[in-house]
Amino acid sequence: MSVDERTHDRKFVRTFFTSPTAVEGEDDSAKLLRSAAGLRGMQAPDVWVPDNEDATAPSMRDEGAANIVDVVAEHGAGFPGEIHPRVVWHRDSPGTRYQGFEHMRQIADPENGAGERIDGFVIPEVGGIDDWKKADEFMTIVEHEHGLETGSLAMSVIIESGAAELAMGTLREEMGKPSNNLERLFLLVDGEVDYTKDLRAITPTGELPPWPELRHNTSRAASAAGLIAVDGPYDDIRDVDGYHARMTDNQAKGMLGIWSLTPGQVVEANKGPLPPETGSWLLSVGDREVTLDQEDGVRVYSGDRVSLAETDAGYELTVAGDTLVLGESELREELLDMLDYVPSLDDIVDSMEEFEAAKAAGKGAIAMSRTATVRIDGIDVDISSDRMWDEATYQALQTPITLFQDVYENRPDQHDDLAELYGEAVVERAINVG
Repeated sequence: MSVDERTHDRKFVRTFFTSPTAVEGEDDSAKLLRSAAGLRGMQAPDVWVPDNEDATAPSMRDEGAANIVDVVAEHGAGFPGEIHPRVVWHRDSPGTRYQGFEHMRQIADPENGAGERIDGFVIPEVGGIDDWKKADEFMTIVEHEHGLETGSLAMSVIIESGAAELAMGTLREEMGKPSNNLERLFLLVDGEVDYTKDLRAITPTGELPPWPELRHNTSRAASAAGLIAVDGPYDDIRDVDGYHARMTDNQAKGMLGIWSLTPGQVVEANKGPLPPETGSWLLSVGDREVTLDQEDGVRVYSGDRVSLAETDAGYELTVAGDTLVLGESELREELLDMLDYVPSLDDIVDSMEEFEAAKAAGKGAIAMSRTATVRIDGIDVDISSDRMWDEATYQALQTPITLFQDVYENRPDQHDDLAELYGEAVVERAINVG
């Protein structure tokens, strides 16, 4: 097996949703677990994490472990995603590690009724690679005691320290050694809050630093080791636009998964990496991008940072206060430099099918054209862009299709949602292309 290859059923994880395992002062301390276990469709995450660490008070964690067993035994068979409880762990505390080990033994025990529904465990607060190996060894012992196949329990870790970040760089050398079972690794999840504390970082406002380097390093390590990278929690649960912006930035780094704190965030994160329903044109003005409206097939700009006027000499295009005098062909070129197209799922499938047909006919590369009519201040301008497609282009643009196919295969509870979003004909073509 190449270390670069995925070893788990899921090629992608969009959503990592945590739920407290025990709520103090409630008649049913497991009520939030029961609620999460009933999620379906776009509200249900790819990975559900009953959280017996930060989300649960220390005094409630033994009860929380028992609640995981009860709820997963009763509802786990019907849950559409994977179930990976988070147990306590700490690189500097043997007592905490032992408590996490005991909870893993309890939760994974098939005699308790939940073990066969558990896909793995999430280990927080790891340190250097030797600490990762300790968690792996504990999981190997749990598997041995319960008669499970070695490596059958996946291990995901939360990167919350500089030591853990550096450890990611050693995974390619460590995985596959006969002295460990680190092939069980599944997710690398960023935990920016504790990471900020560990690095003793300070910002003027007290807000978390954005840590783009950590997210890049996690994505790179996941790619190199055949794992999946997931970003940490986005605490402002009402800031949907900010959540989307974070996901868009992550996706450009190859990190397609993100922590979700509410079912509403789960919906946004489940849909976020999927190709859009319809294609759109973006007009870039400085550091801002504006999506053009569509009216009767024409793409219309309605902002005030770009203006266009006809003159006897041609056209005057004003962008952020700077005016250019242009001829018709020059205007088209200038607008093309400012415009980008975001393809829909249907567009991507069309392009891939066209290239596959050309390749079958013996062609190594073909030009794909995209045309539109853009309207600025009532003036229509026809534009056309060409893009050369070869095998490398095809492979690069296959990622969103592979993601879509992975979702379709592993989440049958979302089939109706996908058909409603894209149409059954497009879905059928998308699952067969590539």
